[in-house]
Amino acid sequence: MTRPFNFSAGPAAMPEAVLQQAASEMLDWHGSGMGVMEMSHRGKEFISIYEQAEADFRELLAVPVQFKILFMQGGGLAENAIVPLNLSRGGAADFVLTGSWSEKSFKEAGKFCQAHVAASSHASQFTQLPAASSWQIGKDSRYVHVCSNETIHGVEMHQLPDLKALGCEAPLVVDFSSHVASRSVDWSRVGLAFGGAQKNLGPAGLTVVVVREDLIGHALAHCPSAFDYKLVAQNDSMYNTPPTYGIYMAGLVFQWLKAQREGELTGVAAMAQRNLAKAELLYNFLDGSQLYENRVAKDCRSRMNVPFYLRDESRNEAFLAGAKARGLLQLKGHKSVGGMRASIYNAMPMAGVQALVQYLRDFEQTQA
Repeated sequence: MTRPFNFSAGPAAMPEAVLQQAASEMLDWHGSGMGVMEMSHRGKEFISIYEQAEADFRELLAVPVQFKILFMQGGGLAENAIVPLNLSRGGAADFVLTGSWSEKSFKEAGKFCQAHVAASSHASQFTQLPAASSWQIGKDSRYVHVCSNETIHGVEMHQLPDLKALGCEAPLVVDFSSHVASRSVDWSRVGLAFGGAQKNLGPAGLTVVVVREDLIGHALAHCPSAFDYKLVAQNDSMYNTPPTYGIYMAGLVFQWLKAQREGELTGVAAMAQRNLAKAELLYNFLDGSQLYENRVAKDCRSRMNVPFYLRDESRNEAFLAGAKARGLLQLKGHKSVGGMRASIYNAMPMAGVQALVQYLRDFEQTQA
């Protein structure tokens, strides 16, 4: 039986092969007599799972040796506080506001440091990106924060900013929650990147932090010990009990990613090509439609989250009901912006996007 196509923005669909493997190992992992949820995080069985997951993630995203990979909890929202607690040193930080998530980051950081707005695309209703050359970064800034893919507004930075070219020596902090592992990362431009796993890497509960070693060890005195990057790194992400099952599931996703092929490309490079093809198919249809519209500027449209609107919104409920009948789930847009949204993460196959486009076409024809 074919499963429905789940377009949820997160927690999101996971690769079916990963779910099947996890199901087969639920009661007994590799003959250990235990399921992963039952294992001690300090036992040899789980340590092997953790070490493999970390190594695979480093390989997939070509993370340089001078970066630590931390498996933490609390999601991106917690990192909005944890980052300034570790990096601000009680000073200022700059934020580029490109949508709901970067706005949340700015507001939360203001509780722990002097948060400044370096640039904002609020005036365009977050349908564009402010040019990096227009950013007003303070000379005393401890870091510059960007959300490289805005899940709600469907805006993506297709290239990370080069702060050094802007005359800024502060490290770049990137919230890449909703497109991590969908494309490569230019680590030469990054000081720290973080992301909740529940969109592209695994189930909710795990947060991945990739942080340059020289940025570790400067936590504020009132930073909780479990959130101090130095302590987390020194203890191999096990200062407190980590989200063991989330790490295991993410590890299975990493192995699935490594096995992906598109022609001569493998891993993340293969996914990047596949994701581009999926996004182009969907955007090209929306742009040619008389019923639907996407309002994001073409040069910064997300390849992961595609918001769109029916020009006649009185048809929204009929559209969603028809989609559900076709096995196309979770297409309703975020409550803050309305409309529709199709999240087409790594686990969404091309067949799912093709089925969506066919439904979009059929529904439009019935409304003519």
